[in-house]
Amino acid sequence: MKVAIHAGVAFTDDGRLFKSLRTNGEALGQNSVALLGPRRYRQLFKSTFQVLNTRPPVPDELETLRNQLSSSQDIRRIVFSNEGFVGDRDTLLAEGQFYPLAGKRLSVLQEAFGEGGVELFIALRNPGSLIPKHLMSLPEEQRKEVIRKNDLSHLSWVEMIEDIRDFAPGVQITLWCNEDTPFIWGDIVRCVGGLPDDSRIIGEYNLLISLLTDDGQEQAQALLDQDTAQSRTEQRYALAQILEDHVRPDKIEEELDLPGWTEEVIDAFSELYEQDVATLEAMDGVRVLRP
Repeated sequence: MKVAIHAGVAFTDDGRLFKSLRTNGEALGQNSVALLGPRRYRQLFKSTFQVLNTRPPVPDELETLRNQLSSSQDIRRIVFSNEGFVGDRDTLLAEGQFYPLAGKRLSVLQEAFGEGGVELFIALRNPGSLIPKHLMSLPEEQRKEVIRKNDLSHLSWVEMIEDIRDFAPGVQITLWCNEDTPFIWGDIVRCVGGLPDDSRIIGEYNLLISLLTDDGQEQAQALLDQDTAQSRTEQRYALAQILEDHVRPDKIEEELDLPGWTEEVIDAFSELYEQDVATLEAMDGVRVLRP
């Protein structure tokens, strides 16, 4: 049995993937996939991860975790969606990196479910927008403390993924850029759910359509309703053109009001972000989903 973990990151999902997987529950059931909600995450994993603050989990605890997930012989895959698998929101930015607890937490899962038993799915986000969004969500004193203790200019996703690879080399990692999500939503649902590549996904382009003006939505829906032999790549290219012409600015623009966070800072992070993704794409044991 495989355990598939969608672990955020923060400010990328807001529960959307879990809802989409639940909407496609019939397809999951037909493929012997179980979807477990946030309450089950808290029941099964939260206490185990809290133990890591003081000691490694003991074999009996890992055995209990295995037994709680393997009660049904008909299930070949269990899916969870919770950013807590790589760290609580307070540890998003700590110890000079993103999610410094991620490697240790995934090592526990690998030990519990064996080599190749865990698949990790993460949406990355441009640090140029993630960092200020996270910092401005914190109380002022906590924000000042995080800024004081961390060199923001050196934050990279590569370090977090390298930690996971070092601590849990048997975990299969799939990444994508949050900025690409509207175009590859169906691929994300299929991959996390372990569904065949040709599976029909209900609401595959709903996220993209939600970014469009009324006229753009009509054009996109007309395109999707066409009964043609258009490939998925061709369809996405056409949708990208519609998005370019009919996007609603209020849906894609964010106010990043962290003092000193200028366009120049964002541009510098954007360049580093592209380099990080290219580095991760070439890393063993890592797959990056692209439009």
